[in-house]
Amino acid sequence: MTTAPNSPTNETMADIQSEPDRRRVAIDKVGVKAIKHPVTLSTMRGDAQETVAGINMYVSLPADRKGTHMSRFLEAINEYREGLQPERIIQLCHELRENLDAADAHVEMNFPYFITKKAPVTGLPGLMDYQCAFHCEANEHGEDFIMSVAAAATSLCPCSKEISAYGAHNQRCLITAEVRFNSMVWIEELVDHIESAASCPVYSVLKRPDEKLVTEQAFENPKFVEDIVRDLAIRLDEDERLDWFHVKSENFESIHNHNAYAEITRDKRS
Repeated sequence: MTTAPNSPTNETMADIQSEPDRRRVAIDKVGVKAIKHPVTLSTMRGDAQETVAGINMYVSLPADRKGTHMSRFLEAINEYREGLQPERIIQLCHELRENLDAADAHVEMNFPYFITKKAPVTGLPGLMDYQCAFHCEANEHGEDFIMSVAAAATSLCPCSKEISAYGAHNQRCLITAEVRFNSMVWIEELVDHIESAASCPVYSVLKRPDEKLVTEQAFENPKFVEDIVRDLAIRLDEDERLDWFHVKSENFESIHNHNAYAEITRDKRS
């Protein structure tokens, strides 16, 4: 495509963002938010999964610079949407630092991840979605990467079981694990850790024999919200690949007008 005779080129157009700023106020994060973008994730099985991510990307801006170049964020993510793994997000962060001449760069990526789970008795398959996130920060000293996985599960109240003549109240809970790791940890592995800490996992497809089993399994495995985060913390503490974790559970109470909540943070490096 040719350029019209009097059309400005990149060389002749004003670059306002690169002009000095007289206010001399540095900005911690500037960039783009709420980008919806298709991404391809590498899975534990060795294949790939297509999903759609919500992406935020930022860099720091020194006090003497008026603005950053927003279009460069979008140019960068187009090169990093295939076969995403933690090392690729870290690479993207460092590239943003270089391309935007910034001291710090941040990438936040939130996405649903789908796992086929079979019903425990009938074996009927169904897709379960898990809310996941990658958070990365990079600077001249290195990088920091946190992976987050949230899974729904069932909790059954130990107190209700003990005091009630008939059954016990139970509810769904949302359990989240955020981790820093020193070698590869897969989303599927975190899901397994999370679901094992609950009274019982939840499923997308259940027939009557499956319902009977999961109901009885929860009844035989009652958990307070405190039990859930403690049991999950023990499992993550035993995983030598993990350097740090933050776990939390919110139980959506079925007989109260409030939710029960607990969280634990551990830095295994200290």
